[in-house]
Amino acid sequence: MEKTISQLLGDFDHGKLTRWQLIQALTMLALGGTSAVAAPLPSQNIDHMSVLVSDLARSIDFCQNVFGLSIANRDDANQIVRLSAEGKMIVSLRQEAPPGRIDHFAINVAGTDRESVTRDLRDANLTPQENLEVGFHVTGPDGAVVQISGV
Repeated sequence: MEKTISQLLGDFDHGKLTRWQLIQALTMLALGGTSAVAAPLPSQNIDHMSVLVSDLARSIDFCQNVFGLSIANRDDANQIVRLSAEGKMIVSLRQEAPPGRIDHFAINVAGTDRESVTRDLRDANLTPQENLEVGFHVTGPDGAVVQISGV
């Protein structure tokens, strides 16, 4: 446990964890929930959800007008617009059929490198597939696509 606490404090000192994330992790340790912290790819947070839409402009308007989200960046070649709130990525909209489907959710595992993530995923009998520019995709046991970001 001492090694885990030291790693958490180091991650906090280097800006890889927020104060709230540090408190959550230390609370988990104190309550005996070491399995979540000791995982090969400890999650920091849900990074974003990716939703397939039929009309990108209409969906952007909806997210901006109803939730106050702003455009963080665009990938026009792949018809993707990423929206954020207060600088934090919330949702990625991609114009593709079938609309209304959650394409994937992304978990941030900041503080790891691509080689170790690839090794850890393979050790867990998963086949990592590189994403467009960010992280990897793996398929969960029921077929849900999970993006691993922050690497």
